[in-house]
Amino acid sequence: MGKLEGRVALVTGSGRNIGRAVALRLAREGADVVVNARTDAAEAGAVADEIRALGREALPILADVADRDQVEAMVGGAIERFGRVDLLVNAAAIRPHRPFLEVTLEDWERVRSVILDGALHCTQAVLRSMVERRFGRVVFFVGEGAFSGGAERAHVSAAKMGLVGLCRALASEFAPYDIRLNAVSPGRIDTTRDASWYPKPMTGTDGLPLGRLGRPDEIADVCLFLLSEDSSFLTGQTLHVNGGAAYF
Repeated sequence: MGKLEGRVALVTGSGRNIGRAVALRLAREGADVVVNARTDAAEAGAVADEIRALGREALPILADVADRDQVEAMVGGAIERFGRVDLLVNAAAIRPHRPFLEVTLEDWERVRSVILDGALHCTQAVLRSMVERRFGRVVFFVGEGAFSGGAERAHVSAAKMGLVGLCRALASEFAPYDIRLNAVSPGRIDTTRDASWYPKPMTGTDGLPLGRLGRPDEIADVCLFLLSEDSSFLTGQTLHVNGGAAYF
């Protein structure tokens, strides 16, 4: 028996990188998984095939988390297929860098719509049935930049920090229903990145006491901890998984 045997998970942004690692880790622990990507059906389908190879059910769904109607349709499809969603991991994000004085309102709204509004749409959509069943687990992905104050990503950092406030507030509001919500803040992780978002390489290990980049599976393990009963007395918290990096 896995730690998530019989559970149904929805992992947004799970076609690649950390989201994919999370989806596979949850499947290995017994969960059936809704695999979400925004536009790449081949990626989502490939992850779903990997999950089925592990002996679990998978449902790949294309949906833009910034679009409330698409999110409602995705969650509705998940409930129609599996009957419920027990676990939600809000992993979908974009991280374009831009000097603050060049950030347009369109830039600001685009980032917010995916990172913060997307988490709002997804979490609201699953919480309704979680409240009815008096059970649920939610993980938000924050990020190192929100705490380190990295240059040229003020719009990303602001949206990510908004998730911390959302997480804390919802943890208090929904605790009576046995719904726990926590956040994970990954540091520098060895993933495939959109080079257009990063004017400077993000592969250095300076300032990391462990002296290496993190691996997607290491973030997935932390998500498993937060979604399982191993963290039964933990809610409203942010876990920094960053190789020991210190923020000023």
